[in-house]
Amino acid sequence: QVQLVESGGGLVQAGDSLRLSCTVSGRTFSNAVMAWFRQAPGKEREFVAADNWGSTSYADSVKGRCTISRDRAKNTLYLQMNILKPEDTAVYYCAADYSGRAYLSPSALEKYEYWGQGSQVTVSS
Repeated sequence: QVQLVESGGGLVQAGDSLRLSCTVSGRTFSNAVMAWFRQAPGKEREFVAADNWGSTSYADSVKGRCTISRDRAKNTLYLQMNILKPEDTAVYYCAADYSGRAYLSPSALEKYEYWGQGSQVTVSS
C-alpha cells in the first residue's frame, strides 16, 4: 500500500519562502514519476512541477520561483517555493506514478496513481 503524506504548508506573507515535503511509504519512489499539483478554491487542480526520472518540469506560473527535488534516502519529495504570491494560495498535493503513464505526460493529473491528502498554503498580501 503506497501512501503519500504532505507537510510543510502554512500561512505566510507575500515574498516569503516555504518548503513542502511529501514522504512516501510502502514502496520506494526511485522509479516513480513524482509531481506536485495544487487546487485553489473554486478552481480545478493544476500542475505545479514534476520530477520525471531526473528531468524536471514546471508550470509557467511558478517557473523560476519553485524547485522540485527528491531525497531517495528519505523517500521524500520536496517543493521549495520562493517569492510566494497571494495567487499561490491553494491546497498542494503530492502525486506518484509507478506505471509509466505519466512519463510522457508528467503534467497530466489523470496519469498519476497515488495522491496525498494535501497541504494548505495560504499567502497573505
